[in-house]
Amino acid sequence: MFGPTLINHKNERIQKRVQFLFGVMLFFLIVPVVLIVGTLLVKGSGIISWSFLFHDPTNGMTEGGIFPALFGTIWLVTVSLLASVPLGVAAAIYLSEYAPDNLLTRLIQLATINLAGVPSIVHALFGVGAFVVFFRFGTSILAASLTLAIMTLPVVIVSSWESLQSVPRSFREACWNMGATRWQTIWHVVLPNAFTGILTGVILQVSRAAGETAPIMFTGAAMFLPFLPSSVFDQTMALALHLFVVTTQVPNVPESLPYGVALVLVGIVLLMNSVAIWIRMRLRRKKKW
Repeated sequence: MFGPTLINHKNERIQKRVQFLFGVMLFFLIVPVVLIVGTLLVKGSGIISWSFLFHDPTNGMTEGGIFPALFGTIWLVTVSLLASVPLGVAAAIYLSEYAPDNLLTRLIQLATINLAGVPSIVHALFGVGAFVVFFRFGTSILAASLTLAIMTLPVVIVSSWESLQSVPRSFREACWNMGATRWQTIWHVVLPNAFTGILTGVILQVSRAAGETAPIMFTGAAMFLPFLPSSVFDQTMALALHLFVVTTQVPNVPESLPYGVALVLVGIVLLMNSVAIWIRMRLRRKKKW
């Protein structure tokens, strides 16, 4: 039997250094998250109650609850999901299953990826011009939600396209050999096996849509409304904008109030993401590959 060689010792040292480096990187990623969530819990948990969640703001938004903003955030996220997910998945299906692999297709894919990096304020101005003015939706939930949908659409398209591409081609060929059409193959085989990856894009969209302020500020969110919206053509309050207002625009706000609003916003995002992750994990167990 031969003992470890010099090259073995060298590779082991390199492996330990790389492992240590990635451990340090993970540490510096986790610590800020723990500090942020810990600060919110310490300074904001004391104000959280049923009254805080389900009552309207009072006394110039320095007291009372956040129910209108909570209700409006759910409105905005839900409508934006209904607008962006079907369109994004359809675009990904076309790019993955129908579009030829040529220069134009690659340019469209590159443009989609680059669109994900456009600042949110640019999307806000686009939303004002397109949905508020051109389509005459006015400042409303519909205009704000469609702006959020356009802003998050590239993420849905890219994640869906990558998920569709990850489905083995042998699955498609087996269906074609059995006489299935291209659409039957997509609907019954490709999409079910790609659904877990598509949910990843939906999770990212929910997180971004719930926390954006600039796009909704210009297109449909109000600083304060004495009533709840009854349709998508009404304005609404939103948690992200409400947090901005009570932090910067309203004097004599109790210190715990902004932290409480931020904690609820983070909690909503985590709850929505947890539901989507739970669904994704259940579906992933059913995969055969």
